Amino acid sequence: MNDRSELVIETRSITKEYETANGLYRALNNVSIGIHKGALVAVTGKSGSGKSTLLNIITGIDTPTAGNVVVGNIALDQLSESALATWRGNNVGIVFQFFQLLPTLTIAENVMLPMDFCNTYPKRERRDRALSLLELVGIVEQADKFPSTLSGGQQQRASIARAMANDPLFIVADEPTGNLDSQNAEAIFHLFTQLAENGKTVVVVTHEKDFASYFEQRIHIADGSIVDGALDTGEQKAVTVKR
Repeated sequence: MNDRSELVIETRSITKEYETANGLYRALNNVSIGIHKGALVAVTGKSGSGKSTLLNIITGIDTPTAGNVVVGNIALDQLSESALATWRGNNVGIVFQFFQLLPTLTIAENVMLPMDFCNTYPKRERRDRALSLLELVGIVEQADKFPSTLSGGQQQRASIARAMANDPLFIVADEPTGNLDSQNAEAIFHLFTQLAENGKTVVVVTHEKDFASYFEQRIHIADGSIVDGALDTGEQKAVTVKR
């Protein structure tokens, strides 16, 4: 049973500003969120609202101008760039909209790649782990095929297996179903639900309102701030809803 009291991701009054040709641009304004272990979370908002900036900050790709970010009891804003890169490789799994599988590697080799980069598992164990992850996402029979031979839904499953390779603290998925039909999209959201039920924290940027019921927490952003009306359903900001 998951310990939902364990806070995995916390931002404390973070602000992010950028210098532009037109002056100072504030991408995030005093944003505070808390995400618990095993939560399946939707981050929503219009293009330019600050969703990507928030994801970049909680994954350690970017740092806030002000405020604090704590992930798994680690204060990310206190880490050096090299320490952040190491932390990211071991603690963050990323699922992309367009899969980003390397075309010259087999599916199993794609899943093994994060283990090779971070040296998280002995070499002799990496293929077996890749196969077990591909079995988890339902495509182990595709292990020795190349990405171009798989359907879009299968490629996205492979990218989820790759995101799980180093047993990360949490997974971030950026519009993971934007390139899929509704049937495959539903299968992917169902898979995310299973991962969350098994204790993996999953944060999804999505515009898929039809699948709102899959999420137990919704964070809606507008003009760099968290606002009411998550997923336009009228709930309060950063609402937590039991599935």
